[in-house]
Amino acid sequence: MSRADLKGRGAVSDVRLPPRGRDQPPLTVSRRTTFYGTLFRNELHTTFRRWRTLALLAVLAAVPVLVGIAVKIETGNSSSSPSGSGPAFISQITNNGLFLVFTALAATLPFFLPMSIGVIAGDAIAGEANAGTLRYLLVAPAGRTRLLLTKYATVMTFCLVATLVVALSALTVGAVLFPLGDLTTISGTQITFAEGLGRALLIALVVAASLTGVAALGLFVSTLTNSGIAAMATTVGLLITVQILDQIPQLHALQPYFFSHYWLSFADLMREPVYWDDLVKNLGLQALYAAVFGSAAWARFMAKDITA
Repeated sequence: MSRADLKGRGAVSDVRLPPRGRDQPPLTVSRRTTFYGTLFRNELHTTFRRWRTLALLAVLAAVPVLVGIAVKIETGNSSSSPSGSGPAFISQITNNGLFLVFTALAATLPFFLPMSIGVIAGDAIAGEANAGTLRYLLVAPAGRTRLLLTKYATVMTFCLVATLVVALSALTVGAVLFPLGDLTTISGTQITFAEGLGRALLIALVVAASLTGVAALGLFVSTLTNSGIAAMATTVGLLITVQILDQIPQLHALQPYFFSHYWLSFADLMREPVYWDDLVKNLGLQALYAAVFGSAAWARFMAKDITA
């Protein structure tokens, strides 16, 4: 990568602050805040302009379209609604298009969403090392800790954007193909369409928060290698392995500690009253994974020999 490319990233002259001499005043809080804000914006710009990122978001947006069309065709060929098999809420889509949002999130959460997060997180550090730009990103006063936090914040921003892309795509397709209106919760009570939209937004936020553990795991793996492809493949492989183990009955004692075990607990937000037990367990488990693997990523990155 040329110096011009690095300058475009803001890694060299755009965000670099001059070194302090004896006669220079210390860096103020406002200058540091401006620097870190610029660094974060440059990371976001670099991540979201990559074709790989755009392709992942396009695939995620296509899932609700395919599900909506499939349900529409199925109901057009049959006098009855789809059976209860398949992702949660799928049998209620024909009655209210808002349920396509819940169905799309349930369909993408086990694989598509975490796979996308694994790709972005796995490439966060290893990709920079492979491209030879990592040492330029460590220009003072950024430091390794702040760079790692910036990378993690960027991955978490992608988590939120990816989840909202699925939700908005599903809402649009649901409004086009199916009727909208008041909806019936899992408990059988009626809520208004506006309240349903509010719960859909809350569910999207919970789904994004459910991916914080995967993001931290991927970031840790990314600090172990200088190959972006190896880091991405390892993260996705661990994700698939954990979900397979979560389906083996003989491992029921360990399964509550797997990061994916409570992912679908967001469905409890569609109950009246809301069941909070599994939701709290899910968010607590994600916080634990984020703390453990985030600390491991920091320890490894601080000791890492940066040669590229």
